[in-house]
Amino acid sequence: MINVAILGSTGSIGTSTLDVITRQNERFNAFALTANKNIERLYEQCCHYLPEIAVMVDEDCAHELEKKLKKNIETSHIKVLSGTEALDDVASDEQVDYVMAAIVGAAGLSSSLAAARSGKRILLANKESLVMSGDLFMQTVKDNGATLLPIDSEHNAIFQSMPESFTRTAASSNNQGSLALSGVTKILLTASGGPFLNKTLDQLHHVTPDQACAHPTWEMGRKISVDSATMMNKGLEVIEASWLFNATADDIQVVIHPQSVVHSMVSYSDGSVLAQLGNPDMRTPIAHAMAWPDRMESGVEQLDIFKVAQLNFEQPDFERFVCLRLAYDALRAAGTAPAILNAANEIAVDSFLNGEITFTRIADVVEQTLEQLVSKTATSLEIILSADEQARRVAKEICAGNS
Repeated sequence: MINVAILGSTGSIGTSTLDVITRQNERFNAFALTANKNIERLYEQCCHYLPEIAVMVDEDCAHELEKKLKKNIETSHIKVLSGTEALDDVASDEQVDYVMAAIVGAAGLSSSLAAARSGKRILLANKESLVMSGDLFMQTVKDNGATLLPIDSEHNAIFQSMPESFTRTAASSNNQGSLALSGVTKILLTASGGPFLNKTLDQLHHVTPDQACAHPTWEMGRKISVDSATMMNKGLEVIEASWLFNATADDIQVVIHPQSVVHSMVSYSDGSVLAQLGNPDMRTPIAHAMAWPDRMESGVEQLDIFKVAQLNFEQPDFERFVCLRLAYDALRAAGTAPAILNAANEIAVDSFLNGEITFTRIADVVEQTLEQLVSKTATSLEIILSADEQARRVAKEICAGNS
């Protein structure tokens, strides 16, 4: 039995992971479940999956959860922990085999690194871990013999489309494999284009949070839905792909594909382009990473290519999607620039969702923050977290002055 710790079990990735575990319960066990403040959802999950450990980041919520679990004889054995350090503890617990890193944003960095230091199989759905600390994270994976497998549908698709010699090295080391030596000429990272692909720039100024969160294809949380609408999410994925596949900014091309059926592609020197297709359901990449290098049933319906009928592709407009351009700029700047980008974006998106700034101001806040702060060499976690903290402070000041 393989024990799985799910960091962020109440979110969309976490619930999809639990669904896969349900279908493969003779092989996988939900050993630890974690959440921030969603007591009711985590309680329901504990009652159904009976983990050994439950973690709530919020201490008061942890006390409430513990009271509820103690009243139920079937859940009274579950150990309840609280705080961010508890996330690190379950990610590195000696009884845990796989860690699903699905905490959204910078909050997931520490526990993802803890899993890497402990040599776990890391199912990485927290792209910010690589965006903020790519070199440090990949080196930690290599030094501790961890296995790193991407869960983002696009990166998982790239992984599946890479030559076997490259992916086997990539999953278990600091990925020093060469794209050119593997015959790869370009990584084609697909993007749906979000809900505003065909809106004018003037129309974008009046977008509401609910409109921004109404993604046409995927069901996601509000923060990542806004990121999809601005295409910052795709920008972060470009940075993530650069670390996962040892690629430069010029090696990665974003391709808008509204149907979200082709999840990404890899172009080869002989003229071949390999693509991974499937219905837009996160259980496919989750099941792939959990079973790798084998395959297993995920609960996802087989793709009906005749029903799809048509696949469209187009180049992104960097004037419309400024956040995508800023992400490429941060990748080329290297150092702490990606961490600054990510922190400023988290603050700007939160301000937008709270009605404090307009949708089009998100990119402005990120760009101004990048202009005000100098990127430093990201040689330690302390430097990275310092850049993150500084960027958040600057971004908050910008939001307050331009609300």
